[in-house]
Amino acid sequence: MQINSNKRWLKRLLILGGLIIITILFVLTFGFDVSVDDKKQERLALLLIDSTNDEWENAQYSNMKEICFEVGAMFLHRQNSAENAVKFKDTISELVRDGANMIFVATPTYSLPREYFAEEYPDIAFATNSADYKEKNLTPYLVRMYQGRWLSGALAGMKTKTNVVGYVAPFSDSLINVEISAFALGLQRTNPNAKVVVMWTGDWQNVKVAADCTERLVREANADIITYHQNDRTVPDTAETLNVDFIGYNDSLEGYSPHHLTTVKCRWDVYYRYIINKYRKGELNHGGDHWLDIRSGSVVLTKYSSLVTPEMKRKIEELRQELVNGRNIFSGDIYDNEGIKHCADGETISDKALLFRTNWLVRGVEVYE
Repeated sequence: MQINSNKRWLKRLLILGGLIIITILFVLTFGFDVSVDDKKQERLALLLIDSTNDEWENAQYSNMKEICFEVGAMFLHRQNSAENAVKFKDTISELVRDGANMIFVATPTYSLPREYFAEEYPDIAFATNSADYKEKNLTPYLVRMYQGRWLSGALAGMKTKTNVVGYVAPFSDSLINVEISAFALGLQRTNPNAKVVVMWTGDWQNVKVAADCTERLVREANADIITYHQNDRTVPDTAETLNVDFIGYNDSLEGYSPHHLTTVKCRWDVYYRYIINKYRKGELNHGGDHWLDIRSGSVVLTKYSSLVTPEMKRKIEELRQELVNGRNIFSGDIYDNEGIKHCADGETISDKALLFRTNWLVRGVEVYE
């Protein structure tokens, strides 16, 4: 009995030893990383127009990278600093060769033919924050930043002493006009006597022109609060130098004086989490707009300055609750600054009209030449 038992143990040891030797030989031959198949790992790509030194670009880059880590996807990133059709096409092709399953084209300013991405790569899911494109594999994604503009306009209405608020913006297009008009409607909600004075810079980033516009709005137009729609910090820097209150946009603006009242900001982490989860569940509605609003937490006002009183904060929160409860800013009687009526009592301006047909500015907005 004892002899048979010893033989069984010896046999087991020989088998175990053989398995160990086979395992060692396998690892030495094929490497140690045998548990991960990179080819099967989901790959999500972000294509930016500029460097991540820009606040708009950096916010999208850092937040999408974070979400990819959360869901276990590989993060691919490219910068396409020149809006050049050939370079754009080559960059998309490169991302596809690198195995991208979904590509985010994170700029609203690509005016390039759809065949450069959606039609040429029908098996790749694309998303862009431009409302101009719609294809079965291309999803526009947008954030209702104009709701934050409305709230910041209401703050400006309570804070201004001259009843003039300056607004520096690149040029007139539908979404920019919507944000300016929403800001003006918020301003008028708390101060019917106040007005918005706009100056166009002609570019997303032009330090000299943006600084000049800011100074002229303060010195010539008598604005005592400034806000803007630019891709750098020229406007807040200039306002700070002039000792004028200002409201930021899409930038945390750390280290400024109390003249920085607050910032209208997009929580891109909220948005990318929403879109990526939709995609991974197969629920992404390709061809339809995904326009998240303040109820999702994607539109926020950052920490208030010490110059913002408790009464002002309470009023802003009251107005924010109106939006959470479904208030539509672009509803009721709305006239443009040339006296043309665009909405009547009991009516609401559609999303499509806001996106594509807002070639006007609401009454109470002046363009300063």
